[in-house]
Amino acid sequence: MSRNRCARCLRPQTHCLCPLIPSLDSRTRVLLLQHPCEVSHALNTARLAALGLNNAELIVGEVFEDLPTLLNPPGYQARLLFPADDAQPMQAYAATDKPLLLVVPDGTWRKARKMLHLNPLLAALPRVTLADGGVSRYRLRKAPGPGALSTVEAIVQALQVLEAPTSFEPLLRPFEALIEGQIAAMGEETYQKNHGR
Repeated sequence: MSRNRCARCLRPQTHCLCPLIPSLDSRTRVLLLQHPCEVSHALNTARLAALGLNNAELIVGEVFEDLPTLLNPPGYQARLLFPADDAQPMQAYAATDKPLLLVVPDGTWRKARKMLHLNPLLAALPRVTLADGGVSRYRLRKAPGPGALSTVEAIVQALQVLEAPTSFEPLLRPFEALIEGQIAAMGEETYQKNHGR
């Protein structure tokens, strides 16, 4: 027997996050390219980000045929949020006249790298990175390394830099409720045993 799901946030109706999802405007356009494996993941933070930002779009796939159009919206300069030796710090774009189209791959590191490999146009984009030292609030997954953030956390951190002093912290409210709900469902003892520090 399947549970009824909210058509918008895709959570079970009894755990719908929609009342917590903000409706935020941003100068930066966010394009989320989500690997198909992430769509049905219980902690689908890319979807939360896309729902909470008015100037965001979420596209699911591995190969994106319409990338030339997606990466060239009039008036924007596209940048890929992904590590690279030649990546520019996000601060370099904080005061530019032309707003960014921030392209964010969503998937495990392995899946995201595969998406770049399968989409040469995506891989060729100039890259931007976040400041070192970001601490994830994602207490249910072991981070692959220091500074590893969930998709929604990375977007919030990027927008906080690009559009200061505007705050994008409200985007994290449904994410935090999601984490708290997962912890409550597993029970404090199980959480401490598996994820406690």
